[in-house]
Amino acid sequence: MLKRIVVGCLLVTVSGWARDNASPWVEVRSPHFSVVTDAGETEGRRIADRFERMRWVLQTMFPKSNVDPVAPILVIAVRNRSEFQRLEPEAYRARGQVQLGGLFLRNTDKNYILLQLGLAEEHPFSSIYHEYTHLRLGTEGMPLWLNEGLAQFFQNTDISDKDVLLGQASAEAILYLRQNSPIPLRVLFQVDANSPYYHEEQKGTIFYAESWALTHYLEFDDLKRHQDRIGTYVGLVNQNEDPVTAATEAFGDLKELQMALEDYIHRERYQAYHLDSTAAPIDPQALTVTTLTEPQRDAVRADFLAYSGRSDDARALLDDVLKADSNNEQAHETMGFIEFRAGHRDAAKKWYAEAVALDPESYLAQYYLGDVSEMDGETGEEVEADFRAAIRVNPGFAPAYDGLAMLYGKRRAKLDLAHMLELQAVQLDPEDVNYRLNTANLLVEQERYDDALHVLRVAEKVARTPLEADVVERVMKQVEQHRDEMKRLTWQGAEAQVQTTVVTPSDGGASIQPVAAKHPTETPHGPDLTAQGVIRGVRCSGPGIVELKVDGTKGSVSLYSNEADKVDYRALNFTPKDAIQPCQDLEGMKARVHYFATADKTVDGQITIIALWK
Repeated sequence: MLKRIVVGCLLVTVSGWARDNASPWVEVRSPHFSVVTDAGETEGRRIADRFERMRWVLQTMFPKSNVDPVAPILVIAVRNRSEFQRLEPEAYRARGQVQLGGLFLRNTDKNYILLQLGLAEEHPFSSIYHEYTHLRLGTEGMPLWLNEGLAQFFQNTDISDKDVLLGQASAEAILYLRQNSPIPLRVLFQVDANSPYYHEEQKGTIFYAESWALTHYLEFDDLKRHQDRIGTYVGLVNQNEDPVTAATEAFGDLKELQMALEDYIHRERYQAYHLDSTAAPIDPQALTVTTLTEPQRDAVRADFLAYSGRSDDARALLDDVLKADSNNEQAHETMGFIEFRAGHRDAAKKWYAEAVALDPESYLAQYYLGDVSEMDGETGEEVEADFRAAIRVNPGFAPAYDGLAMLYGKRRAKLDLAHMLELQAVQLDPEDVNYRLNTANLLVEQERYDDALHVLRVAEKVARTPLEADVVERVMKQVEQHRDEMKRLTWQGAEAQVQTTVVTPSDGGASIQPVAAKHPTETPHGPDLTAQGVIRGVRCSGPGIVELKVDGTKGSVSLYSNEADKVDYRALNFTPKDAIQPCQDLEGMKARVHYFATADKTVDGQITIIALWK
């Protein structure tokens, strides 16, 4: 669980990368990690070893947590700043921005960690531990200060063959906080990814330092009090409580907390956890090392760029890879991902089919070939075979079970088997709300409404973001309405056609008049797509139904929502006078609209977020 870094498209020249960096790259594989580095075999082995040991630390500290994500963890570790800058997000390259030592990218099918080695830091492996902690202990619904505070708490760790010192105090952060005025806690609790406190160097430094100090204080103060105020706070935030209100309820008077924190910053001594690491099951013989060719190395780089959102840069680099090695399976798979994310499903299928032909053991290519085909309305045996092949190659890959279950749901056949497959996806990745929503959909198909509502109540507790919580709440209301008023609701897997109803007075009571939605209402799934430009042609054809286009430099994107009041509206550089009314306020506004592709080919997708600016 973690907060995914939002990265933008960085337009840099990528041709010639293979020529200007002749250092050999190696891939070191351990039981739980894959490390690709230009620092040589010895350093690659050491990085993999440290990740395995940190995994053991987290497993020991949190024995009830699963520290192994469903998607593989791929680490790219580079020796110098220039190589790091080729891959890092655009937002951090501008002058005056915080300089990163590492970052992570999380996706349903792959987790990337990017590290810069050789930084002169207090703890030599701090970047490694910081990023891995983000990956395993952060949550998408966790406020940014705590997300960063926990990562810094665990980054200050020293691991040897026998001992672990965890959560050591940061002398650098303490000194900085003693020399500078702290951020008021009410401000700290509200910092998000768009805040200057998260990007600008001067403000960012105080934000990171104070986030660490507050987390460190609360961790050890809770230990002394035998309390779990941090857990209480996270629980309140996950119930959509305002971060400041949640902090007041969990931590008490914020002025008193501010004073306690300032006193803590000026202490002379700080606590740390000590663990005996002799029991850590680390086997150096389990590591395998492969020297990468230039096309293999650049294919890895391109894949990272694609997953970070820099599709144009990735495509340019892949052109060079394919010229040098037309049979590079990774390059074909990444091209499929780029086209899929862009909504070009025919092109995506072509690339994925070629990747499967080159390597039938590529479970991601097998899965996406089936997924794209299913999105195009195909439900035949070939699609089923793709999902089954992905499961065969990687039995722990939850999306393949979900895809096969939804395929059976669309066929309206083998619903019991589909239900079992979906439960397997939930078991493999219990944090994914969509799998629980799809489980409920399959139960509704079987008219098991009470069972579906039970699944949705659990999903409500698992939801990590306000958007996920809103989706679950809407689906629950729909199921309850059909259970209580209609006794039957036909949902077709994740592509349910939902009717909006209008209650009008009549003699002696109320009547229900259905208003058919033009496009299907689906739960969010697949890649998070974005369209940036000016909103044009806003049309509201019924209660909650809105259609619009986003005119940008790359053309026009047609989008819709059947529940416009549930869309997440954001004002980036202005404060609206009142709540945003889509039918009145969106026309002509500059916006970045998030959406996902649906089964309806007449439009580009269904809206999830609309971020506006002036």
